[in-house]
This record gives sequence, structure tokens and C-alpha cells, in this order.
Amino acid sequence: MNNGKGGSRRRSKGIGLNKHIINIIFLGCAVLAVVLSVWGPQAMTEYNDKNVLNSIKLAEEESEDAGYRYSLSSNEKLFILSECLNSQTVPESEMNALTRISDSETEYQNLVGTYAFVLNHKGPTGEEITNSEIYDTCNEGLNALKESGILPNEIMEVSAATHEATLYSAIDVPEPRNNVAVWKLSLVNDRQNANKENRLIDAYIDADDGKIYEFYARTDLAWEDIDADGLIGRWSEYMGLSAPQEYDTDNPLLETTPYYKKYVFEGMGGERTIVTVGFYDGINELFLKISK
Repeated sequence: MNNGKGGSRRRSKGIGLNKHIINIIFLGCAVLAVVLSVWGPQAMTEYNDKNVLNSIKLAEEESEDAGYRYSLSSNEKLFILSECLNSQTVPESEMNALTRISDSETEYQNLVGTYAFVLNHKGPTGEEITNSEIYDTCNEGLNALKESGILPNEIMEVSAATHEATLYSAIDVPEPRNNVAVWKLSLVNDRQNANKENRLIDAYIDADDGKIYEFYARTDLAWEDIDADGLIGRWSEYMGLSAPQEYDTDNPLLETTPYYKKYVFEGMGGERTIVTVGFYDGINELFLKISK
């Protein structure tokens, strides 16, 4: 009997000891939770600060030169370039040879106003067509225009020996990130009486995708051979533009030739772009221009 009572007492003491241990563990956990709630956030902040402060982190950032990468549709680019070309005074055809002003004689960089057509002194940024690539790019564009029936197959290829290339930027001055980089290719005229038959005389070429915005070319065609409506339709498809509409003007002084037809494309902000398909008789020069 004594042994039974002693065993009972020992079991009671064991249960009491276990409860005491559990209470101590519970109390310890509670104290730890309080300490972590007070000290934990501060410790994490200090740890993060050590990782951030006094250390160099690399991150990609858009450079100023990448501004022209602002997303513009084909119609918007056409409109900006057209407005910028209309802000300058350099004639674009040898029909106006007596009043032609060379690039070196015109300070484009000093132009002010809503739109500016300026000489790009920085050169290609790495994303654009380079000086060495522009001639092959232009020939690819000429081949595309020939295959589309926009230009006759007889038009000769260009090269650094026959044409000079200059890079320009067409800029929307109030929103300078809205700008278009273009190459201008012009037939070299330093040789007197040079043969210009079936030659590209002038062209403006997109410095990003190589599309030909505007061109003047000597051909064997006559105005009667040219389907202006078909030509402008094929050119708008080539450029990725919206469908053109015919544009009638009552101002006969807009052109120095009676052989032309005008079209209108959607521009920016409710504005429009006028594109002209025309022909200079006598010198047999076919042109498509987006400037006045």
C-alpha cells in the first residue's frame, strides 16, 4: 500500500514539473515575440541599409539620344517630316537649280519655330543606318519601288561615287522626342554635263527602316505614261500609311509644272499631310514629294 501511495506522489510531482517546464517555455516564447516585435523591424532595416548604402548598383537607363525612339506611326512620321521640310528653304529639284542653296551655306541648327529640320552633327547613334550602310539601303529601297511599279526598272543604283549622303533630324520643337532621323541622298553635281538619265536626283530615306519618303528621278517616261493614282496607292502601301484621298487645290502657283496630282494623308492632332506626284517635262523628272 505504501508503494502505491509513493508512486502516486511521484507521478503528481512529474506532472507538476512538466507543467512548470511548459509554462517556462510559453513565457520564453512570449518574451521572444515581444523582443522580436520591438527589435526585429529595426534590425531588418539596418540589414537592408547595409546592402544598399555604400554600394554601386547598375541599372539600364534610356539615354537622351534614344529620344527619337518615341513610338510614332508611319502617318505621324510622315507628317513631322513634311512639316519640317516645309520649314526650310532648300529647293528639292534641279528645276530650281538657280536658287539652290547648298547644305554648307545654311545654318539649319539655328532654326526656331514649331518644326525644325536640322543637320545631325552627332551622326548615327548605333540604332540608325550608318554612313557605310546608307547606299546599300537606298538601293534596296529603289528595288522595292521598282518591284511595286513606282519607279521604272531603268533607274540606276546609287553609290558613294555618284551620290552624297547627309543625316538630318526632323524635330517637333514643342515635343522634341517626336522626331524622325532621315538620310538625304543627292546626286553629286561637281562634274559638269554629267549624264543624269535614269538617275536618282534627290531622296529622303528613313534612318531607321530605310523607307524612301520622297524622291526625284530622271526617267524615260512621259506624264501620259504615269498612273498617279496607282503610284500613290502603291507607295502608301510600301510606307505602311493609311489610304490617301485626292486633294484639289485652287492655287496654280503651288507647282512649277502643270503635270502633278495631290493627295492628302491623315497626320497628327487632326492635321493632314499633302503628298504630290508630279513630272517635270523637258528633263523627264518624276517626283513624289511631301514638301511644298
